[in-house]
Amino acid sequence: MQEIPLRQAYQRVLVQDIYRAQNLERIVQTGSCDCEIQFPSWDAAEAVFRESYASDERWEMLQASDAYNRRANAARPAAKAICDAAGNW
Repeated sequence: MQEIPLRQAYQRVLVQDIYRAQNLERIVQTGSCDCEIQFPSWDAAEAVFRESYASDERWEMLQASDAYNRRANAARPAAKAICDAAGNW
């Protein structure tokens, strides 16, 4: 991901959006806000990007980013409550 040219920064943004949604959803699914749950490696997000979006057009990636942002925003309140209770927000 570090080798993506600046003109294609939307690809990095999509990977970041995938990562954020995955992490917030994982917190809710596990009920845990441990560091390894909240901040895992980027491998899973990069794999989703490579498998599902790497060959997409820019507009398709922007749509995917929007969808992942909606997923993250939906999971955020529950994840925040879990992490607040653990003192990790």
